[in-house]
Amino acid sequence: MIVRKLQEAEQTDRRVVSEGWESTRLLLKNDNMGFSFHITTIYEGANLNLHYQNHLESVYCISGEGSVMAEADGVVHEITPGTIYILDKNDKHVLKAKSEMKMACVFNPPLNGKEVHNAEGAYELQAEEVMDVK
Repeated sequence: MIVRKLQEAEQTDRRVVSEGWESTRLLLKNDNMGFSFHITTIYEGANLNLHYQNHLESVYCISGEGSVMAEADGVVHEITPGTIYILDKNDKHVLKAKSEMKMACVFNPPLNGKEVHNAEGAYELQAEEVMDVK
């Protein structure tokens, strides 16, 4: 059994900070579950162009407000607490935060831990693993 506390993980190298967001990776590839699980904060005013070419992602909004738009159809979906969106086709999308948003995110295949978005808004498949695996 694996047990981790968000507040403790935030004090380790499981917390990754980048432009417009930060993510605490609670479950990673080296946990051998076949997916990774993160609590991600999207900062107020963030406007992120993302395209997870190598991963599928499900995102559940815990708090805050924003929107997501899939570039394929241009439809804007409002995000409020209790909303889930699923990027089941490696969807190129734009995520905007009206206020700070807390999101629970699941990635398949799982992340190693240190990933940040590349120039195309994707995570690379081969990335550095976190050092603190507690």
